[in-house]
Amino acid sequence: MSAIRKTFLRILWPLLCTGLAIAAYMLHQPVMEWLELGIPPKPIRVLTGAVAYFSAAWLGGRLVAMALERAGRKRRQVPKLLPELISAALFLAATLATVMLVIGQSWSGALAGSGLIIAILGFALRSTLADVFAGIAVGIEAPYRIGDWVSIDDQTRGRVIEIGWRTTRLFTRNDTYVILPNSQIARQKLTNYSAPNRKYRTQVEVVLSHAFAVSDARKLLAEAASRSPIIVQTPAPDVRVASYDPEGIRYNVRFWVPSFADDIDCRDAIFAEIDAALRNSGLPLPVPGIRILNGGAEVASAPRKVMEH
Repeated sequence: MSAIRKTFLRILWPLLCTGLAIAAYMLHQPVMEWLELGIPPKPIRVLTGAVAYFSAAWLGGRLVAMALERAGRKRRQVPKLLPELISAALFLAATLATVMLVIGQSWSGALAGSGLIIAILGFALRSTLADVFAGIAVGIEAPYRIGDWVSIDDQTRGRVIEIGWRTTRLFTRNDTYVILPNSQIARQKLTNYSAPNRKYRTQVEVVLSHAFAVSDARKLLAEAASRSPIIVQTPAPDVRVASYDPEGIRYNVRFWVPSFADDIDCRDAIFAEIDAALRNSGLPLPVPGIRILNGGAEVASAPRKVMEH
């Protein structure tokens, strides 16, 4: 009951203003004639019409915001920019409607006369406008939302905490803020690790000596990965042979991560279990030819060097 009451209070004032303004706009002329006030009807018509337009924009923006909040509770949180964008569009429409109500069709001539000023301002603010329009595109397309873990051009990674008109703010795993212009994000590759699902599959690459049979290596690596307590156990981890190179056989150890926030911990756990399995396998350490590659690309270093993926 409290939620219904709260919802009603949020729309009460814009609803009352809209209803009263529309009633005043429709009834002002007969009321003035009945009262014989002798006041010109046009100023009253313009005033009540303008109030009706802006009250309707206020009410529409409030209803849309409530609907988006309700949808955000069922799915991912809706970007703050989207309801603001819709409200701005409604108030812009109300402004244009008021201008047309005041000066009729001559408003187009006024806009044409101010074209030079608009062009100068547009050139001076081109960078800001590019960020704003990119922010509008983000609000409409929603490639990421508040709370999503994203990677920008494979360099900047963090959780989205705010989407504004000009910038998007990320909170990294190092407890720092990264503020990126929306136009920069629009030009770069974006990876969303939280959509459509928060869990996803990733992999690490391990190169083992040719002396270690593929069947034995697959079994050892898969069992080692499955012993990690923090990865997703279903589907189970698996191992694939990536290539057969002169320095050794390259394996992809694939596993599922609960969320991007656990990515580093999952990799650490996988590496620890693989190290323990290799040590317990009876192979001499360091294992000849073992190498963990970074990002799937070959690292120009000694074969025995171990690096984080």
